[in-house]
Amino acid sequence: MTGKQAKAATSGPSSLPVPLYEHVKRQIAEAILVGELSPGTVLPGEVALAARYGVAVGTMRRALADLTADGMLVRRRKTGTVVTGRAPQHSLRFFFQYFRLHGEDGSLQRSVPEVLSVTVRPADRKEAALFSEPVGEPLLCLHRIRRVSRAPVMHSRISVVARRVPDFPRAPARVPALLYLHLLDAYGIRIAAVREKLLAEVADAEDRRLLGLRSPSAVLVICEEAYDQTGALALLSEHRATTAHHHYVNEIR
Repeated sequence: MTGKQAKAATSGPSSLPVPLYEHVKRQIAEAILVGELSPGTVLPGEVALAARYGVAVGTMRRALADLTADGMLVRRRKTGTVVTGRAPQHSLRFFFQYFRLHGEDGSLQRSVPEVLSVTVRPADRKEAALFSEPVGEPLLCLHRIRRVSRAPVMHSRISVVARRVPDFPRAPARVPALLYLHLLDAYGIRIAAVREKLLAEVADAEDRRLLGLRSPSAVLVICEEAYDQTGALALLSEHRATTAHHHYVNEIR
């Protein structure tokens, strides 16, 4: 992404300006989180990185400083800037990596999402009230499953007002893995706050099929409302997870 493109990414429905260094920081963070930049990788110098991302050296320096403060990078004398392999687990500054199921030993799990379907349907009365939209307003809806070590652990239904995400990919295989990052870069929608309600329910037929559960089994249900930088509801989601070998963790920093 060039500097011009990064600036263009800040424009979008109900968006507020997003600093250029923030876009650069999130691109580098994404490369670390998805494994493109593995632990121990030594990054090029600031001048070379600035040229690669099409930004000023000062902008790159600010992005690297933030990533260092968050523990994703470390500055080493003689060596340079090195990827640590650590990442903030639930900081809203990196909310695009949202996943709160940890292993039984407390370790943060790396999950792989797969979008099962992308559909558009009218909002019902409850959804319309939450989104402050008229009943019947088109909603773009994703059905997604997450796997840890190839085992299914969670499936989610995520809804957003369709007109806020024009040209969103309709083919499941083309939906970006890091949804929150895509919302920021493509539409200027920054997730700034989240409200959750947790429930325990008996797994239904769909849960059992997708998560490989026996009957009867229990699932953790997370009803989530994610708000953007203006305070408007951006995403309405329901996550249904098995906690047979994982537990839910919510950290506030």
